[in-house]
Amino acid sequence: MPPLALRGIVTKVGFMQKTATVVVSRWAVHKVTGKRLERTKKYLTHDPANQLCKDDIVVIRNCPPVSKRKRFRLETILQSPERERATLSQGAEAKPHATEATT
Repeated sequence: MPPLALRGIVTKVGFMQKTATVVVSRWAVHKVTGKRLERTKKYLTHDPANQLCKDDIVVIRNCPPVSKRKRFRLETILQSPERERATLSQGAEAKPHATEATT
């Protein structure tokens, strides 16, 4: 199989060790009506460090089979809303809000 990189959203993580479910969406045009249809497919992805969180946007790449249904591995994490939220909350705790004194 030629190298294949797909961009998708993590929908399920934490139920299996070192595995995450990634949903990849694509657009297809109906032959008769010409309308655009969204087609989705789920892939089991190998995540060796267990670093993925739900709703992460990731790039996955095909690889030799890791298990019966795992044929993709994690390439990069493009966006992680859960981690961004955690870093923002840690930053807010570190910087207490200063109140302005009026005289």
